[in-house]
Amino acid sequence: MKAIFRGVLATVLVLGLGHVAVGAGAAASGGDAKKFESTPQVKAYRAQLAAMKAGDYEAYKKTMVKEAGPQMDKQAKEMGKSPKEIMGFMAMMTPSDITITSVKVEGKKATLTATGKVDGEMNKGTVEMAEEDGQWKVGHQSWSNAK
Repeated sequence: MKAIFRGVLATVLVLGLGHVAVGAGAAASGGDAKKFESTPQVKAYRAQLAAMKAGDYEAYKKTMVKEAGPQMDKQAKEMGKSPKEIMGFMAMMTPSDITITSVKVEGKKATLTATGKVDGEMNKGTVEMAEEDGQWKVGHQSWSNAK
């Protein structure tokens, strides 16, 4: 059953979230992970996680890059899933105990690297972001087993 949910989540994340190209640039990495929490990029990502946890589909879409919302709506419709079901799947498959390990910003693009747990296993992730209309938005996310 979890394999099905992971497949659905992967489809939603890959097709539903916009891809943001990220280049090399200024980076803040290493050291105290708490310092990243005050950055606008991490605050925007945490807002997305909070919306997901609350099951608030519309608030979640507002945290994503512009083109991702309509794609996510289309994908949910094609799968025959309600927004509440989509949010439930995503919450179930999103790692817990997420720690941001670096923030790399170049102009209006940023990449967060992070760690988190899925089924008790440590996973590593990257979150690509873009600044749109003066606000940071989440684009593509990728998580994989840390082994």
